[in-house]
Amino acid sequence: MKTIKIIVDSTCDLPKQICEKYNIDVIPLIISILNKEYRDCIDIMPEEFYGMLKNLEKLPTTAMPSPDAFMKSYEKAKSEGNKEIICICMSSGTSGTYQSAVLGREYFLENNSDVEVYVLDSKCMSHGSGYLALKATEMIEDGKSYLEIVDFLEKYKKRVKHFLSVDDLNNLIKSGRLTNVSAMIGKILRVKPIMSMRDGKGAIVAKVRGRKQVFKHYLEEFNRRVDLEMTNFIIIGYSSDIEVAKELEKKLRENINEDIKIYIMQMGISVGTHVGLGGLSMYFIEKGNIHDGILTNRVRKGIDKLEETKHKLEEKKNELLKNKKI
Repeated sequence: MKTIKIIVDSTCDLPKQICEKYNIDVIPLIISILNKEYRDCIDIMPEEFYGMLKNLEKLPTTAMPSPDAFMKSYEKAKSEGNKEIICICMSSGTSGTYQSAVLGREYFLENNSDVEVYVLDSKCMSHGSGYLALKATEMIEDGKSYLEIVDFLEKYKKRVKHFLSVDDLNNLIKSGRLTNVSAMIGKILRVKPIMSMRDGKGAIVAKVRGRKQVFKHYLEEFNRRVDLEMTNFIIIGYSSDIEVAKELEKKLRENINEDIKIYIMQMGISVGTHVGLGGLSMYFIEKGNIHDGILTNRVRKGIDKLEETKHKLEEKKNELLKNKKI
């Protein structure tokens, strides 16, 4: 019987129990903290890391896995009887991990021409690539073929909607995970930024004041964008505060069908290095061709406000007519 193996890098941020349940292999990134190297979520766990982060003066650095690490993972997958391998990597726009996985594939295939290996540039970050990995495991359980899964992942990878809010932009700016323009806007406005992925890189798409407004934006945009046929689960991510994630889960549950599963997952160390403390994210599959950006959202909200005012005036007019006052 043919089997399909899913491999991810550690920025997918899927918890250990999920990876074990679906037999997903994880290639760890390397984290350097105070000149000491750790393998992401192997040598150091998120709880310990976030406890350290608040007291670190120098931002930790991350390094991509080597091509050899990926090659060995492909070899392990073959030794377990897998003839088809799908490796899902974080966006090539934020790291060289995808290129490393591709190079590892080339080395592996030199002596293993009987195995298929597809390396996916997910164009996603954190639980975005994790979302695709979970979708792939669902398709494997449903009996879908290797090519059907690859086609699905390529088709839908840019429709995995990312929302991320942070308490402080400093980590994202220092690590270069935000464009210069986006970073400048966030710093000048002194507001809580909401980010998404644009062309494989992080960009600010909205600015709000306070956690309540973050929740409001997430819920409004979810209702406007979600593809309900494709979104059978939602992932809520958090860096250091699970209670905020649970609060978002509660608000989402009041607005969605009970058949949609909600996962709460902590961001791993590689992602947490760049996001910092207080990060809150959400992932689902959106409808196609919906633009997202600060100016677009500002214009749309202005139009919505005009429509609301127009509706209120109509109601007032009808009320006055009913009372024969005009």
